[in-house]
Amino acid sequence: MKGTISQLRTYERSVQLLMVNQFTINLGFYMLMPYLAAHLSGGLGLAGWVVGLVLGVRNFSQQGMFLIGGTLADRLGYKPLIVAGCLLRTAGFAALGFVDSLPALLAASAATGLAGALFNPAVRAYLAADAGERRVEAFALFNVFYQAGILLGPLVGMALTGVDFRLTCLVAAVVFAVLSIVQIRALPARRGAAGAGDRRESVLTQWRGVFRNRPFLLFAAAMTGSYVLTFQVYLALPLDVRRVVGDGGSGTAAVALLFAVSGLATILFQTRVTAWCKARMDPGRALSLGLLTMGAAFTPLLAATALPVPEGGTGRWLLAAAPPALAALLLALGTMIAYPFEMDTIVRLSGDRLVATHYGLYNTICGVGITLGNLLTGAALDAARSAGAPALPWLALLALGLLCAAAVAGLRRTGRLDPPVRSPAPEPETA
Repeated sequence: MKGTISQLRTYERSVQLLMVNQFTINLGFYMLMPYLAAHLSGGLGLAGWVVGLVLGVRNFSQQGMFLIGGTLADRLGYKPLIVAGCLLRTAGFAALGFVDSLPALLAASAATGLAGALFNPAVRAYLAADAGERRVEAFALFNVFYQAGILLGPLVGMALTGVDFRLTCLVAAVVFAVLSIVQIRALPARRGAAGAGDRRESVLTQWRGVFRNRPFLLFAAAMTGSYVLTFQVYLALPLDVRRVVGDGGSGTAAVALLFAVSGLATILFQTRVTAWCKARMDPGRALSLGLLTMGAAFTPLLAATALPVPEGGTGRWLLAAAPPALAALLLALGTMIAYPFEMDTIVRLSGDRLVATHYGLYNTICGVGITLGNLLTGAALDAARSAGAPALPWLALLALGLLCAAAVAGLRRTGRLDPPVRSPAPEPETA
Protein backbone atom coordinates (compact mmCIF):
# COMPACT_ATOMS: atom_id res chain seq x y z
CA MET A 1 0.00 0.00 0.00
CA LYS A 2 2.94 2.31 0.68
CA GLY A 3 4.02 1.90 -2.96
CA THR A 4 0.51 2.78 -4.13
CA ILE A 5 0.53 6.01 -2.10
CA SER A 6 4.00 6.87 -3.41
CA GLN A 7 2.83 6.33 -6.98
CA LEU A 8 -0.28 8.43 -6.34
CA ARG A 9 1.88 11.37 -5.27
CA THR A 10 3.56 11.48 -8.69
CA TYR A 11 0.31 12.67 -10.32
CA GLU A 12 -1.26 16.11 -10.38
CA ARG A 13 -3.53 17.08 -7.50
CA SER A 14 -6.64 16.68 -9.65
CA VAL A 15 -5.73 13.07 -10.49
CA GLN A 16 -4.98 12.33 -6.82
CA LEU A 17 -8.36 13.72 -5.83
CA LEU A 18 -10.18 11.68 -8.49
CA MET A 19 -8.56 8.50 -7.16
CA VAL A 20 -9.59 9.23 -3.58
CA ASN A 21 -13.04 10.29 -4.81
CA GLN A 22 -13.58 6.96 -6.53
CA PHE A 23 -12.56 5.05 -3.43
CA THR A 24 -15.01 7.11 -1.39
CA ILE A 25 -17.79 6.75 -3.97
CA ASN A 26 -17.48 2.97 -3.89
CA LEU A 27 -17.14 2.93 -0.10
CA GLY A 28 -20.43 4.82 0.27
CA PHE A 29 -22.22 2.85 -2.42
CA TYR A 30 -21.19 -0.63 -1.30
CA MET A 31 -21.81 0.02 2.39
CA LEU A 32 -25.50 0.39 1.52
CA MET A 33 -26.48 -1.40 -1.69
CA PRO A 34 -25.68 -5.02 -0.65
CA TYR A 35 -28.13 -4.66 2.25
CA LEU A 36 -30.92 -2.76 0.48
CA ALA A 37 -32.80 -5.84 -0.74
CA ALA A 38 -32.90 -7.32 2.77
CA HIS A 39 -34.20 -4.01 4.15
CA LEU A 40 -36.92 -3.79 1.50
CA SER A 41 -38.08 -7.38 1.92
CA GLY A 42 -37.48 -7.86 5.65
CA GLY A 43 -37.63 -4.38 7.18
CA LEU A 44 -40.46 -3.03 5.01
CA GLY A 45 -42.10 -6.37 4.20
CA LEU A 46 -42.32 -5.70 0.45
CA ALA A 47 -43.11 -8.47 -2.02
CA GLY A 48 -40.29 -9.96 -4.06
CA TRP A 49 -41.46 -8.38 -7.31
CA VAL A 50 -41.51 -4.94 -5.65
CA VAL A 51 -37.94 -5.42 -4.40
CA GLY A 52 -36.89 -6.42 -7.90
CA LEU A 53 -38.66 -3.37 -9.34
CA VAL A 54 -36.93 -0.95 -6.96
CA LEU A 55 -33.49 -2.43 -7.66
CA GLY A 56 -34.22 -2.66 -11.38
CA VAL A 57 -35.18 1.01 -11.56
CA ARG A 58 -31.82 1.95 -10.05
CA ASN A 59 -29.94 -0.13 -12.60
CA PHE A 60 -32.06 1.09 -15.54
CA SER A 61 -31.77 4.76 -14.58
CA GLN A 62 -27.99 4.41 -14.46
CA GLN A 63 -27.39 2.30 -17.56
CA GLY A 64 -29.99 4.14 -19.60
CA MET A 65 -28.67 7.59 -18.75
CA PHE A 66 -24.92 7.07 -19.17
CA LEU A 67 -25.00 8.61 -22.65
CA ILE A 68 -26.86 11.68 -21.33
CA GLY A 69 -24.40 12.03 -18.46
CA GLY A 70 -21.41 11.78 -20.76
CA THR A 71 -22.88 14.28 -23.21
CA LEU A 72 -23.59 16.80 -20.45
CA ALA A 73 -20.04 16.38 -19.14
CA ASP A 74 -18.58 17.20 -22.55
CA ARG A 75 -20.83 20.25 -22.92
CA LEU A 76 -20.81 21.66 -19.39
CA GLY A 77 -17.45 20.44 -18.10
CA TYR A 78 -16.50 17.46 -15.97
CA LYS A 79 -16.62 19.03 -12.50
CA PRO A 80 -20.30 20.12 -12.53
CA LEU A 81 -21.43 16.61 -13.44
CA ILE A 82 -19.24 14.97 -10.80
CA VAL A 83 -20.57 17.31 -8.11
CA ALA A 84 -24.18 16.99 -9.30
CA GLY A 85 -23.94 13.20 -9.23
CA CYS A 86 -22.60 13.17 -5.68
CA LEU A 87 -25.27 15.60 -4.46
CA LEU A 88 -28.01 13.55 -6.10
CA ARG A 89 -26.72 10.36 -4.52
CA THR A 90 -26.60 12.11 -1.14
CA ALA A 91 -30.32 12.83 -1.42
CA GLY A 92 -31.13 9.38 -2.80
CA PHE A 93 -29.30 7.45 -0.10
CA ALA A 94 -30.79 9.58 2.70
CA ALA A 95 -34.28 9.01 1.29
CA LEU A 96 -33.86 5.23 1.04
CA GLY A 97 -33.53 4.99 4.80
CA PHE A 98 -36.65 6.96 5.67
CA VAL A 99 -39.32 6.47 2.98
CA ASP A 100 -41.56 3.43 2.79
CA SER A 101 -44.10 4.15 0.03
CA LEU A 102 -43.46 2.60 -3.37
CA PRO A 103 -43.42 5.89 -5.36
CA ALA A 104 -40.91 7.42 -2.93
CA LEU A 105 -38.72 4.31 -2.98
CA LEU A 106 -38.75 4.30 -6.78
CA ALA A 107 -37.82 7.99 -6.90
CA ALA A 108 -34.96 7.51 -4.43
CA SER A 109 -33.71 4.45 -6.29
CA ALA A 110 -33.85 6.27 -9.62
CA ALA A 111 -31.93 9.19 -8.11
CA THR A 112 -29.09 6.94 -6.95
CA GLY A 113 -28.86 5.38 -10.42
CA LEU A 114 -28.98 8.71 -12.26
CA ALA A 115 -26.22 9.97 -9.96
CA GLY A 116 -23.90 7.24 -11.23
CA ALA A 117 -24.77 8.09 -14.83
CA LEU A 118 -23.78 11.71 -14.16
CA PHE A 119 -20.42 11.25 -12.50
CA ASN A 120 -19.04 7.99 -13.93
CA PRO A 121 -18.30 9.15 -17.52
CA ALA A 122 -17.14 12.53 -16.23
CA VAL A 123 -14.67 11.01 -13.74
CA ARG A 124 -13.10 8.77 -16.37
CA ALA A 125 -12.88 11.51 -18.98
CA TYR A 126 -11.36 13.90 -16.43
CA LEU A 127 -8.81 11.27 -15.36
CA ALA A 128 -7.88 10.53 -18.98
CA ALA A 129 -7.42 14.23 -19.72
CA ASP A 130 -5.25 15.10 -16.71
CA ALA A 131 -3.19 11.89 -16.72
CA GLY A 132 -2.01 12.65 -20.27
CA GLU A 133 0.59 10.21 -21.55
CA ARG A 134 0.34 8.24 -18.28
CA ARG A 135 -3.29 7.24 -18.89
CA VAL A 136 -2.68 3.50 -18.77
CA GLU A 137 -0.80 3.68 -15.47
CA ALA A 138 -3.38 6.11 -14.06
CA PHE A 139 -6.28 3.80 -14.87
CA ALA A 140 -4.40 0.91 -13.28
CA LEU A 141 -4.04 2.92 -10.07
CA PHE A 142 -7.66 4.03 -10.39
CA ASN A 143 -8.72 0.38 -10.39
CA VAL A 144 -6.82 -0.18 -7.14
CA PHE A 145 -8.80 2.56 -5.38
CA TYR A 146 -11.99 1.37 -7.07
CA GLN A 147 -11.57 -2.18 -5.75
CA ALA A 148 -10.49 -1.00 -2.31
CA GLY A 149 -13.82 0.79 -1.96
CA ILE A 150 -15.72 -2.30 -3.06
CA LEU A 151 -13.80 -4.43 -0.56
CA LEU A 152 -14.18 -2.11 2.44
CA GLY A 153 -17.70 -0.82 1.81
CA PRO A 154 -19.65 -4.01 2.65
CA LEU A 155 -17.64 -4.50 5.85
CA VAL A 156 -18.52 -1.01 7.07
CA GLY A 157 -22.11 -1.52 5.96
CA MET A 158 -22.36 -4.81 7.82
CA ALA A 159 -21.35 -3.13 11.09
CA LEU A 160 -23.72 -0.21 10.57
CA THR A 161 -26.67 -2.32 9.41
CA GLY A 162 -26.22 -4.51 12.48
CA VAL A 163 -27.26 -1.41 14.45
CA ASP A 164 -29.90 0.01 12.09
CA PHE A 165 -30.27 0.21 8.31
CA ARG A 166 -31.26 3.85 8.66
CA LEU A 167 -27.85 4.51 10.20
CA THR A 168 -26.22 2.91 7.15
CA CYS A 169 -28.22 5.19 4.85
CA LEU A 170 -27.34 8.29 6.86
CA VAL A 171 -23.63 7.48 6.97
CA ALA A 172 -23.59 6.74 3.22
CA ALA A 173 -25.39 10.03 2.57
CA VAL A 174 -22.92 11.92 4.77
CA VAL A 175 -20.02 10.31 2.87
CA PHE A 176 -21.40 11.67 -0.41
CA ALA A 177 -22.23 15.04 1.12
CA VAL A 178 -18.65 15.48 2.37
CA LEU A 179 -17.35 14.27 -0.98
CA SER A 180 -19.49 16.90 -2.74
CA ILE A 181 -18.11 19.68 -0.55
CA VAL A 182 -14.51 18.55 -1.06
CA GLN A 183 -14.95 18.47 -4.83
CA ILE A 184 -16.65 21.87 -4.94
CA ARG A 185 -13.75 23.39 -3.03
CA ALA A 186 -10.74 21.42 -4.29
CA LEU A 187 -11.42 19.91 -7.73
CA PRO A 188 -10.32 22.25 -10.54
CA ALA A 189 -12.75 22.93 -13.38
CA ARG A 190 -11.91 20.87 -16.47
CA ARG A 191 -13.23 20.44 -19.99
CA GLY A 192 -12.23 18.07 -22.75
CA ALA A 193 -9.50 19.06 -25.20
CA ALA A 194 -11.97 19.87 -27.98
CA GLY A 195 -14.74 21.12 -25.70
CA ALA A 196 -15.20 24.59 -27.15
CA GLY A 197 -15.64 23.42 -30.75
CA ASP A 198 -17.84 20.52 -29.83
CA ARG A 199 -20.23 22.73 -27.87
CA ARG A 200 -21.09 24.58 -31.09
CA GLU A 201 -22.56 21.36 -32.49
CA SER A 202 -26.01 20.13 -31.61
CA VAL A 203 -26.33 17.10 -29.38
CA LEU A 204 -27.86 15.06 -32.21
CA THR A 205 -24.94 15.94 -34.49
CA GLN A 206 -22.50 14.82 -31.82
CA TRP A 207 -24.40 11.59 -31.23
CA ARG A 208 -24.48 10.84 -34.96
CA GLY A 209 -20.72 11.25 -35.04
CA VAL A 210 -20.22 8.90 -32.10
CA PHE A 211 -22.60 6.29 -33.52
CA ARG A 212 -20.75 6.46 -36.85
CA ASN A 213 -17.47 5.66 -35.12
CA ARG A 214 -17.48 2.06 -36.31
CA PRO A 215 -14.16 0.96 -34.71
CA PHE A 216 -15.38 2.25 -31.35
CA LEU A 217 -18.72 0.43 -31.63
CA LEU A 218 -17.01 -2.80 -32.68
CA PHE A 219 -14.61 -2.50 -29.78
CA ALA A 220 -17.48 -1.90 -27.33
CA ALA A 221 -19.31 -4.96 -28.66
CA ALA A 222 -16.19 -7.11 -28.39
CA MET A 223 -15.48 -5.99 -24.82
CA THR A 224 -19.06 -6.44 -23.61
CA GLY A 225 -18.32 -10.12 -23.01
CA SER A 226 -15.64 -9.19 -20.49
CA TYR A 227 -18.28 -7.55 -18.29
CA VAL A 228 -20.54 -10.57 -18.59
CA LEU A 229 -17.64 -12.78 -17.50
CA THR A 230 -16.55 -10.64 -14.54
CA PHE A 231 -20.15 -10.24 -13.35
CA GLN A 232 -20.29 -13.98 -12.69
CA VAL A 233 -18.50 -13.29 -9.40
CA TYR A 234 -21.91 -11.96 -8.33
CA LEU A 235 -24.11 -14.50 -10.15
CA ALA A 236 -22.85 -17.89 -11.29
CA LEU A 237 -20.03 -18.40 -8.79
CA PRO A 238 -22.10 -17.76 -5.63
CA LEU A 239 -24.91 -19.92 -7.05
CA ASP A 240 -22.46 -22.74 -7.63
CA VAL A 241 -21.12 -22.41 -4.09
CA ARG A 242 -24.62 -22.65 -2.66
CA ARG A 243 -25.45 -25.56 -4.96
CA VAL A 244 -22.72 -27.58 -3.26
CA VAL A 245 -22.92 -26.47 0.40
CA GLY A 246 -26.25 -24.63 0.71
CA ASP A 247 -27.05 -21.26 2.26
CA GLY A 248 -25.65 -21.79 5.76
CA GLY A 249 -22.60 -20.33 7.40
CA SER A 250 -20.15 -22.41 5.37
CA GLY A 251 -21.74 -21.21 2.14
CA THR A 252 -21.59 -17.60 3.27
CA ALA A 253 -17.90 -17.99 4.16
CA ALA A 254 -17.13 -19.50 0.75
CA VAL A 255 -18.94 -16.65 -1.05
CA ALA A 256 -17.11 -14.06 1.06
CA LEU A 257 -13.86 -15.71 -0.01
CA LEU A 258 -14.71 -14.95 -3.65
CA PHE A 259 -14.92 -11.22 -3.07
CA ALA A 260 -11.90 -11.13 -0.75
CA VAL A 261 -9.70 -12.95 -3.29
CA SER A 262 -10.82 -10.72 -6.15
CA GLY A 263 -10.46 -7.41 -4.32
CA LEU A 264 -7.20 -8.14 -2.52
CA ALA A 265 -5.52 -9.47 -5.66
CA THR A 266 -6.34 -6.25 -7.50
CA ILE A 267 -5.17 -4.02 -4.66
CA LEU A 268 -1.89 -5.88 -4.31
CA PHE A 269 -0.96 -6.60 -7.92
CA GLN A 270 -2.77 -4.26 -10.35
CA THR A 271 0.04 -1.75 -10.89
CA ARG A 272 2.67 -4.50 -11.23
CA VAL A 273 0.58 -6.41 -13.75
CA THR A 274 0.05 -3.25 -15.80
CA ALA A 275 3.75 -2.37 -15.77
CA TRP A 276 4.65 -5.92 -16.86
CA CYS A 277 2.13 -5.89 -19.71
CA LYS A 278 3.04 -2.41 -20.93
CA ALA A 279 6.72 -3.35 -21.12
CA ARG A 280 6.04 -6.47 -23.21
CA MET A 281 3.01 -5.94 -25.45
CA ASP A 282 0.91 -3.40 -27.29
CA PRO A 283 -2.60 -2.51 -26.02
CA GLY A 284 -4.43 -4.81 -28.43
CA ARG A 285 -2.39 -7.84 -27.42
CA ALA A 286 -2.85 -7.02 -23.73
CA LEU A 287 -6.62 -6.78 -24.23
CA SER A 288 -6.72 -10.17 -25.95
CA LEU A 289 -4.61 -11.72 -23.20
CA GLY A 290 -6.92 -10.29 -20.55
CA LEU A 291 -10.00 -11.71 -22.28
CA LEU A 292 -8.35 -15.09 -22.71
CA THR A 293 -7.54 -15.12 -19.00
CA MET A 294 -11.15 -14.27 -18.14
CA GLY A 295 -12.41 -17.12 -20.30
CA ALA A 296 -9.86 -19.53 -18.82
CA ALA A 297 -11.11 -18.55 -15.35
CA PHE A 298 -13.98 -21.02 -15.74
CA THR A 299 -11.78 -24.06 -16.40
CA PRO A 300 -11.41 -24.87 -12.65
CA LEU A 301 -15.19 -25.02 -12.39
CA LEU A 302 -15.36 -27.10 -15.55
CA ALA A 303 -12.81 -29.53 -14.12
CA ALA A 304 -14.67 -29.68 -10.80
CA THR A 305 -17.80 -31.01 -12.54
CA ALA A 306 -15.90 -34.24 -13.22
CA LEU A 307 -15.20 -34.78 -9.51
CA PRO A 308 -17.56 -36.62 -7.14
CA VAL A 309 -19.17 -34.41 -4.51
CA PRO A 310 -18.16 -35.53 -0.99
CA GLU A 311 -20.95 -36.30 1.43
CA GLY A 312 -19.93 -33.51 3.79
CA GLY A 313 -17.18 -32.09 5.94
CA THR A 314 -14.05 -30.26 4.86
CA GLY A 315 -13.87 -32.03 1.51
CA ARG A 316 -17.31 -30.79 0.45
CA TRP A 317 -16.51 -27.24 1.55
CA LEU A 318 -13.21 -27.24 -0.33
CA LEU A 319 -14.94 -28.45 -3.49
CA ALA A 320 -17.49 -25.65 -3.07
CA ALA A 321 -14.94 -22.93 -2.27
CA ALA A 322 -11.67 -23.70 -4.07
CA PRO A 323 -12.75 -23.81 -7.78
CA PRO A 324 -14.90 -20.64 -7.54
CA ALA A 325 -12.16 -18.84 -5.59
CA LEU A 326 -9.59 -19.77 -8.24
CA ALA A 327 -12.04 -18.63 -10.91
CA ALA A 328 -12.51 -15.30 -9.10
CA LEU A 329 -8.73 -14.88 -8.89
CA LEU A 330 -8.30 -15.51 -12.63
CA LEU A 331 -11.17 -13.15 -13.44
CA ALA A 332 -9.45 -10.50 -11.35
CA LEU A 333 -6.16 -11.15 -13.16
CA GLY A 334 -7.85 -10.86 -16.55
CA THR A 335 -9.43 -7.58 -15.49
CA MET A 336 -6.09 -6.32 -14.19
CA ILE A 337 -4.53 -7.05 -17.57
CA ALA A 338 -7.30 -5.57 -19.71
CA TYR A 339 -8.88 -2.68 -17.80
CA PRO A 340 -6.20 0.05 -18.05
CA PHE A 341 -5.69 -0.62 -21.76
CA GLU A 342 -9.44 -0.79 -22.30
CA MET A 343 -9.98 2.68 -20.79
CA ASP A 344 -7.05 4.05 -22.79
CA THR A 345 -8.31 2.51 -26.03
CA ILE A 346 -11.69 4.25 -25.65
CA VAL A 347 -9.91 7.61 -25.49
CA ARG A 348 -7.75 6.77 -28.50
CA LEU A 349 -10.72 5.57 -30.57
CA SER A 350 -12.61 8.76 -29.72
CA GLY A 351 -9.80 10.78 -31.26
CA ASP A 352 -9.66 12.68 -27.95
CA ARG A 353 -13.02 14.22 -28.89
CA LEU A 354 -16.24 13.90 -26.84
CA VAL A 355 -14.43 11.50 -24.52
CA ALA A 356 -17.13 11.51 -21.82
CA THR A 357 -19.82 10.88 -24.43
CA HIS A 358 -17.87 7.88 -25.70
CA TYR A 359 -17.47 6.58 -22.15
CA GLY A 360 -21.19 7.06 -21.56
CA LEU A 361 -22.22 5.15 -24.67
CA TYR A 362 -19.64 2.45 -23.93
CA ASN A 363 -21.09 1.96 -20.44
CA THR A 364 -24.61 1.73 -21.84
CA ILE A 365 -23.61 -0.87 -24.45
CA CYS A 366 -21.83 -2.94 -21.83
CA GLY A 367 -24.75 -2.57 -19.42
CA VAL A 368 -27.17 -3.95 -22.00
CA GLY A 369 -24.71 -6.77 -22.67
CA ILE A 370 -24.49 -7.61 -18.96
CA THR A 371 -28.29 -7.83 -18.74
CA LEU A 372 -28.59 -10.11 -21.75
CA GLY A 373 -25.54 -12.14 -20.69
CA ASN A 374 -26.93 -12.70 -17.22
CA LEU A 375 -30.27 -13.83 -18.63
CA LEU A 376 -28.48 -16.35 -20.84
CA THR A 377 -26.19 -17.44 -18.00
CA GLY A 378 -29.20 -17.97 -15.76
CA ALA A 379 -30.89 -19.99 -18.50
CA ALA A 380 -27.72 -22.08 -18.92
CA LEU A 381 -27.57 -22.74 -15.16
CA ASP A 382 -31.23 -23.86 -15.17
CA ALA A 383 -30.68 -26.04 -18.24
CA ALA A 384 -27.59 -27.58 -16.65
CA ARG A 385 -29.58 -28.56 -13.55
CA SER A 386 -32.54 -29.98 -15.44
CA ALA A 387 -30.41 -31.86 -17.98
CA GLY A 388 -27.85 -33.11 -15.47
CA ALA A 389 -25.07 -31.38 -17.43
CA PRO A 390 -23.23 -29.20 -14.85
CA ALA A 391 -20.43 -28.38 -17.32
CA LEU A 392 -22.77 -26.49 -19.69
CA PRO A 393 -22.58 -22.95 -18.19
CA TRP A 394 -18.81 -23.13 -17.70
CA LEU A 395 -18.29 -24.26 -21.29
CA ALA A 396 -20.49 -21.40 -22.50
CA LEU A 397 -18.58 -18.81 -20.46
CA LEU A 398 -15.23 -20.23 -21.56
CA ALA A 399 -16.37 -20.00 -25.19
CA LEU A 400 -17.49 -16.39 -24.63
CA GLY A 401 -14.04 -15.44 -23.40
CA LEU A 402 -12.37 -17.08 -26.38
CA LEU A 403 -14.82 -15.40 -28.79
CA CYS A 404 -14.23 -11.94 -27.32
CA ALA A 405 -10.45 -12.42 -27.35
CA ALA A 406 -10.63 -13.45 -31.02
CA ALA A 407 -12.80 -10.42 -31.82
CA VAL A 408 -10.34 -7.99 -30.21
CA ALA A 409 -7.43 -9.74 -31.93
CA GLY A 410 -9.28 -9.29 -35.23
CA LEU A 411 -9.77 -5.58 -34.58
CA ARG A 412 -6.08 -5.25 -33.74
CA ARG A 413 -5.01 -7.17 -36.83
CA THR A 414 -7.12 -4.99 -39.15
CA GLY A 415 -5.91 -1.75 -37.56
CA ARG A 416 -9.28 -0.81 -36.07
CA LEU A 417 -7.76 -0.27 -32.63
CA ASP A 418 -5.50 2.47 -33.97
CA PRO A 419 -6.62 6.03 -33.20
CA PRO A 420 -8.49 7.81 -36.02
CA VAL A 421 -6.65 10.41 -38.04
CA ARG A 422 -8.12 13.79 -37.22
CA SER A 423 -8.29 16.54 -39.80
CA PRO A 424 -5.94 19.40 -39.01
CA ALA A 425 -7.54 22.55 -37.72
CA PRO A 426 -7.93 25.27 -40.41
CA GLU A 427 -5.44 28.11 -40.40
CA PRO A 428 -6.85 31.35 -38.99
CA GLU A 429 -7.66 34.00 -41.58
CA THR A 430 -5.41 37.00 -41.72
CA ALA A 431 -6.62 40.54 -42.13
